[in-house]
Amino acid sequence: MKPQLLIASPVSGSGKTTFTLGLLRVLQQRGLRTQTFKCGTDCIDTQYHSIAAGYDSVNLDAWLASDSHIQSVYNKYAEKADVCITEGSMGLFDGYNRMQGSNAHIARLLKIPVILVVNARATAYSVAPVLYGFKHFKNLVHVAGVIFNQVASSVHLNLLREACVDAGVECLGYLPIIDDFKLPSRHSGLTLTARRSIDEQIDQIASLVDKYVNVDKLLSLCERIFPCQHILPYTSDSELENRPITNSKKLRIAIARDPAFCFLSRETIDSLSRNGQITYFSPVYGSDLPEADLVYIPGGYPELFARQLYRRKRLFGQLRNYIENGGKLLAECGGMLLLSHSITARHGGTAYEMADIFPFNFTVTDSRVCTGYRQMNYRKLMLRGYESHYTEQLITSENLIPAASVYTMRGNTVPSSFYRHNNAYASLVRWYWGVNDMLDLWSDEDLL
Repeated sequence: MKPQLLIASPVSGSGKTTFTLGLLRVLQQRGLRTQTFKCGTDCIDTQYHSIAAGYDSVNLDAWLASDSHIQSVYNKYAEKADVCITEGSMGLFDGYNRMQGSNAHIARLLKIPVILVVNARATAYSVAPVLYGFKHFKNLVHVAGVIFNQVASSVHLNLLREACVDAGVECLGYLPIIDDFKLPSRHSGLTLTARRSIDEQIDQIASLVDKYVNVDKLLSLCERIFPCQHILPYTSDSELENRPITNSKKLRIAIARDPAFCFLSRETIDSLSRNGQITYFSPVYGSDLPEADLVYIPGGYPELFARQLYRRKRLFGQLRNYIENGGKLLAECGGMLLLSHSITARHGGTAYEMADIFPFNFTVTDSRVCTGYRQMNYRKLMLRGYESHYTEQLITSENLIPAASVYTMRGNTVPSSFYRHNNAYASLVRWYWGVNDMLDLWSDEDLL
């Protein structure tokens, strides 16, 4: 038995991330090891979780992976934890197809209770039918309690508590109105300075959570049996850890990791580590490319660091030499921008030259150009992933032929494709590598 819960809200913007970060820090201050998870593909909140709790957070997405895989991932990472906290995304029941893929889907799958975070700034007793509806809408989803955010006064709080009594939902506390707390823009890099600022703000929230939320009662209400029981019939044929490693040679794997290339999931690292020794390098801070048999450049925000990256001529030359000599490389999302001809941080701005391996010019826009789930079949791989970026892509060569087309979850083609040059692949999609081996991108005769 251990406390396990999913923090959700009726709608986005209710304050669940704020509360989650404060709660994580409170538990850390109490000496508890907390394993955090995030519903969906969000790579920003997982970084916030890691700052608050001190351990890597893990994404759980019911479209990218099967139910049994999600249960397996949850059990694997939660095994050594004292407390397990999953933060939802959007509203509790918002999925890619009605409730499928929603926070409620994950809560039901893992058999963990839900703690609702409700923004009460513009409501009082009228929250009662909202709470009642969320508690009774689906019997398989257990709403164990509610935390109110943006509470203005003791009178306001009393009205909210009366609503809880009449709705039959436990009130576990609240957070007052906090006007000076603001996390960085989601389209910003987590530099060391930004991390220090976030860390300080999390401490401030933690002091409020400790003062106004009954944390002990919350943990007690959310104690559940661990590990989560797998759904039946359980199949493990897609689990990488159960597959034999066909490549006997321990590979040297180099991964780009810094504020510009920070969309690196725990599952991807663990998947790659099965094949060899991982070394990290930093394009932003001027690292050389390590000796490697495989290079992985994940997503992030290279456009915010275009000027610094432009100066890394030595690294660009090393990348070109590595690829021209047959080196295996995968660049995703922001990693693809690093391998392009240029990045322009804004319309009419300076075009900063990049590694010039793929004939693309990218320009950053003020709003998202593309977002959504993606899928692709390439060789023996059936890949699923997520695409979200603020960049317009201009292909400067008519000779470039995509290695594979990319589709939406409903099978419609999208402008983003999967490209190959020698043994280097590039895509604007962040692929999920929890159920596939990245080495399978290369044919059997190409494997090291």
